[in-house]
Amino acid sequence: MARKFAVFVLLSLLCCDVAAVCQELASPEFMSYEAAQPVLTAMRDTLPTDLKNAGLLDPTKWSSWVQASDRKIRARLDRGEEDTLTNLLRFGVTFTKEFRIDDQYLVRYGNSTLVNSFAENRANDLIRALAAPSAGAAMLEMRAFLEKNGFSLKSSQGRKNTKKYLLDNLARMRDEFINYHNTPKDERRFQLFKDRGISLDTNLWPDYQLEQSLRDLLNKGLLQRGSVHRIAIVGPGLDFVNKEAGNDFYPPQTIQPFAVMDSLVRLGLANPRTLELYTLDISSQVNLHIARARKNAAAGRPYTVQLPWNAIRPMSQDFRASFVDYWQKLGGAIGKAVAPIPVPQAAEGTQTRAVRIPPEIVRRITPVDMNIVFQRLGISPPQAFDLIIGTSIFLYYDGFEQSLARANVAAMLKPGGYLLSSDKLPDMVSSGLEEVLETKIEMSHDPLILDDVFCYRRERALTNR
Repeated sequence: MARKFAVFVLLSLLCCDVAAVCQELASPEFMSYEAAQPVLTAMRDTLPTDLKNAGLLDPTKWSSWVQASDRKIRARLDRGEEDTLTNLLRFGVTFTKEFRIDDQYLVRYGNSTLVNSFAENRANDLIRALAAPSAGAAMLEMRAFLEKNGFSLKSSQGRKNTKKYLLDNLARMRDEFINYHNTPKDERRFQLFKDRGISLDTNLWPDYQLEQSLRDLLNKGLLQRGSVHRIAIVGPGLDFVNKEAGNDFYPPQTIQPFAVMDSLVRLGLANPRTLELYTLDISSQVNLHIARARKNAAAGRPYTVQLPWNAIRPMSQDFRASFVDYWQKLGGAIGKAVAPIPVPQAAEGTQTRAVRIPPEIVRRITPVDMNIVFQRLGISPPQAFDLIIGTSIFLYYDGFEQSLARANVAAMLKPGGYLLSSDKLPDMVSSGLEEVLETKIEMSHDPLILDDVFCYRRERALTNR
């Protein structure tokens, strides 16, 4: 009981800290009916059914609808945490010596006695680790998630129910994986996760892609050296069980804010002593993690980030050489390389290094609790952003929600400011954002793995705020 009270006090203090740092900007406000009206009018025939029923032309009903929809989106974080737990089951190396369930094994789950055996053994080992009195912070987080959803590890029946839950989620992930690879890679891929849980896990590939896009903007004269002063990252991620390989041998961390700052400084686009970075996220876990890092930085403590990557993923020689060059430099413009947490033998193919970020850099990051689909910061041009970034974020939303998000982004950018997105956003509604550049990055030729970063520029004047 005493431990639970202590955790409650800590969370309360950190929530206060988040509120305090958010006061540096205007508080997020829900999108007004007037601001949303161009989207509502242009997409009248494809609006959500509950919005049509709420009365499209009634501004008072819009306000209640948008707040209820915000709560629904935030509720999807629980399903995303299920995915994190499932990736831990598939790939974790700290709690088992069993074979990992890679993509080739995943598609065979349920139809292969061999893979079924891997899964059974991994589930048993994971449950033992979750129930252990000496469980680490990551396992405690997953245990708390299970308990919140009504699962108990204290009885044999409770553990049996938990195991079924774990394996049911593994089967769900298998079906989603198969569906993903059977979906035509046309414009629908940019809304592919609109019905899935929202996951926080991440990896280094998007950060590499962002640097390539920033370099393109600089080389084409669209960005000038020293021109970036204030930026925002939508959904920076909290790397707990790495999205691609599920590595669980390091503590939860956020990577993208530091990777982006490092790229901007290395390319000469920003000054590390004056750069301001804001993270816009609906996840209390992300916001509290960054608030805690800020609090530690205020006390003079640095932030150490681990930089693992999957070296056995298919990639061309040219891509590998370019990525390795980026990875070896990553963090060097804002921090100092230190000894990383050793990679366990079971994490085959993982390479890693670590960088210690000094407190003065960490303090330049401010978390903001905000839903980019339905909320915006009421800021004037002097406070507006030079750059807003969203990687693997907008694909969690449908075309209507993406159009609202695009309008909210435009309202928070300075005239001539840029949005960088790994997802192409619908352009059927005028939002004041024009697409000016697409950076294509080919990871491999056979199989063809191609990623894009889309760059949008805010027009000099917006007709609708």
